[in-house]
Amino acid sequence: MCSKRGIGGSGVGAAAVATVAMILTGCGDRRQGDTAAAAGKPAPPPVEVRLVDHAGLLEEVERHRGKVVVLDCWSTSCPPCVKEFPGLVKLAAAHGDRVACLSLSFDYDGLGKPDDLVPPVRAFLEKVGAGQVVNMVSREEADSLYRKLDLVSVPAILVWKPDGSLAVRYDDDMAARELGRAFTYADVEKTVAGLVAD
Repeated sequence: MCSKRGIGGSGVGAAAVATVAMILTGCGDRRQGDTAAAAGKPAPPPVEVRLVDHAGLLEEVERHRGKVVVLDCWSTSCPPCVKEFPGLVKLAAAHGDRVACLSLSFDYDGLGKPDDLVPPVRAFLEKVGAGQVVNMVSREEADSLYRKLDLVSVPAILVWKPDGSLAVRYDDDMAARELGRAFTYADVEKTVAGLVAD
């Protein structure tokens, strides 16, 4: 379980996170596609990241009605989130158009501007190849979004059926109550496979 306070709770500001991300990614120099092309491989799809509020998130989920929708709620300051996130990328690759995979970063804690969080979030998403995922950063403070989504912490993964009804909410409460252990993307994959097969 990661703290709701995220980056701000650890005393690290958005500017510091952006600076670290720039150092790690060569100040935004995107050579991943060039390297892939030189090796004769197709370049990975570009990673797009947009800012949304709670209403915008719900609109995005509704836009994919008719498909199974998987929403990964995460933060770059949450080690379990970062560890499990590649599972969403694999899920998107495995199911193609039958499943809509969405990610929502809770990195914004109210300090600075939400736009400041886009570069470090994008750097992580590019590193894991999340170009097939609909990637969003909350423009609302994390605490506000936790309340609106009825979450205590990240990571959390919500799965909707094609009819728009919520099938499963993977969070710490559900994991303790139903699994007796932390949830993983293997659990999410089983849920998705069952819904796609219906």
